[in-house]
Formats: sequence, C-alpha cells, structure tokens
Amino acid sequence: MNTLHRMILRDFIPTLLVSITFFVLILQLVDLFGNLWRYLNADVPLMDIAKVCLLYFPKCISFSFPIAILFSISFILGNYYANNELIAVFGSGYSLYQFTLPLLFMGIVLSVGGFFFDDRVVIPTFKQKNDLVGQILGQSVSLSNSNVTVLSNRNRIIYNADFFNDKRKSLTGVTILFFSEEGEFESRVDGSKAEWNDEKGWVIRNARIFSYSHTSSYMEEKNMMEWSDPALMEPPDSFRRITRVLDEMNSQEAREWVDSLKRTGFPYKGSLTEYYQRYSFSLTPFVVALLSCSLGGRFKKNILLMSLLSSLVVSVIYYVTQMIMILLAKLGYIPPLYGAWAAFIIFLFIGAGLFKTAHT
Repeated sequence: MNTLHRMILRDFIPTLLVSITFFVLILQLVDLFGNLWRYLNADVPLMDIAKVCLLYFPKCISFSFPIAILFSISFILGNYYANNELIAVFGSGYSLYQFTLPLLFMGIVLSVGGFFFDDRVVIPTFKQKNDLVGQILGQSVSLSNSNVTVLSNRNRIIYNADFFNDKRKSLTGVTILFFSEEGEFESRVDGSKAEWNDEKGWVIRNARIFSYSHTSSYMEEKNMMEWSDPALMEPPDSFRRITRVLDEMNSQEAREWVDSLKRTGFPYKGSLTEYYQRYSFSLTPFVVALLSCSLGGRFKKNILLMSLLSSLVVSVIYYVTQMIMILLAKLGYIPPLYGAWAAFIIFLFIGAGLFKTAHT
C-alpha cells in the first residue's frame, strides 16, 4: 500500500465512523419518538425502553452502512478536489480508479462482513427487540388457523382442516387425500379430530377411510376410532397462521421457510424474493462506494452540504428502484431472482458509466 492509499484510508475511516454515528442516532430517534406514545400509554419502565433501543442498535448500524459510506467517500473526495489535491494526484499519473481502489476494496470487505454481521448479530437482536416490544406493550399473536389446506409429501398428500389449534397441536374437521406418484386418487380419510404425536405423526380420531379397490373398481369404507399412517408426518408448524417474517430469520431459517412454503402449497414468491434480496442488499456498500467514488470529485463548493444531499438522493433513488423491482417480483410480473438483483445490477452499470465521465 503506497502513501496515497494510506492517506485516503486515514481520511475515510474516521469520517465513516462519524457518519455511522450520526445516521444511527437519527434512526434511533425516529424509532423512539415513533413509539413513544405507546410506551407512555402502557407505562413502560425507562429500563425497558433503553433495552429496546440497545437491541435496535445493530439494525441501525446495518441500515446506516450504505448511506454513511456514500457520504464519507463523497465528502473526502470533494475536499480533495476543493483543495486541489486531486489535481496533484492526477498529475502524478494516477487515474481516479487507481486512487480510489482502496475505497472500492473497503466496499467489498464491508459488503461481505455486513452479510455475516446481519446474519449473526442483526437478525437475532432485531427479533429480540420485536419480541420485547410485543411483551411490554401487551401484544400477543395467535398462531392458530382456520380453513387450512396444506400440500405434503411432494403433493401426494393433501390436508384440509376446519381449524388448527396451535397450543394443543390438533386439527378439527380434518380431511386427508392420498394420491399416487402418477397423481391418481388412492384414498380419503375423514376425521372429527387429529392430534399430533411426536412418534406417530398425526393420529386421526373417529376416522372414516375411503379407499379405491383396483380389483373390484369400487370404493371401500372402513371406520376406526383411531388411525394413523407413517406418511402423515407434516409438522404442525406448516398449519400455523403465517405471521413469520424473513427479517427475523437467518439465512438458513429463511431458506427452510421458503422450502416449507413451496412444499405446503402456500404463496412463496414474495418470501423467495426477500430471501434473494438479502444477498443483493449485502452488496449495497460496494455499489454506493462505486457511485460515490465517481461523484465525489464533482463538488467544488458547499462540499459538506452537497455530499450529504447527494448521498440522500442517491440512496432514496436506489431504495425506491429496489422497492419497485421487489414489488414487481412479488406480484409475479418478473422472476424473484430478477426482482432482488435488478436494482443492484442497474446501479452497478450506472456507477461504472459515471466512472468513465469522472474528472481524472
């Protein structure tokens, strides 16, 4: 690492830390004052409010990283240009790309580190924060569900129940259809109730079993007080009301959740889009570093104000573009993979194009 690279990193890192602190403070204040009336109505102790803010702190850091990087790079490059330092750099034979290479490298490092930081720290603390807020405000969510239909065993088994009781892990008014691998009907089981057993799976009470006999070509009926089948092992979680959000799951849990939605026949494109977005969003620091490196030297006056303004404008445009693409993916107009990565790819090309027209 040469002297110029050490200089730019020496100026960038302190500015980045100050910027993160500033944006984290703003996010904390917005969240605090947005929920303050709820805390006051529920007489929430000050220590609980402080704990909520503490648990929200990692999430604020994650949100602040991209805009702080964008502001920091724009600010220091603007200062270099205003002080004619960039002229000396370019006059020595350095291009803008060569000069800002450490910043682009930092963007990649922060992108990779940010993904693991989100997965290991941000998501668990954010879930704890939401649980704590629900607890201190007396908010409870019922996971029981009514009129449930679940596909299982590669669509060979269909469960239908009038009601699922989450606390008792039971189904009321249950009907189960069995199909062959070719999709042909095999049997139907009706029961007044089904209870979950960790060893047997679902145990049907007062079962009426209708099965098709290939020899006689007639339906046969049997009645049993209790009936079970080794294939009925669909976990009770599949019948719950869908209240889970991917923001509270790590990457492995999110992947399993999407697979569960696919397996049980629930709409999954929205969740799959959010799952892909987690990876594309982690590369946001690199994209904003690329954009800010190409924009930073364009400001000659009011550098602090223009750097802050440009970082806010670019961030808003980026997030709005990402929001639109994700919405289109959730509605089924474009594939989930395209919706999650479209904004990243678009702004990656924009950043590369701005680099070509930047002062050098």
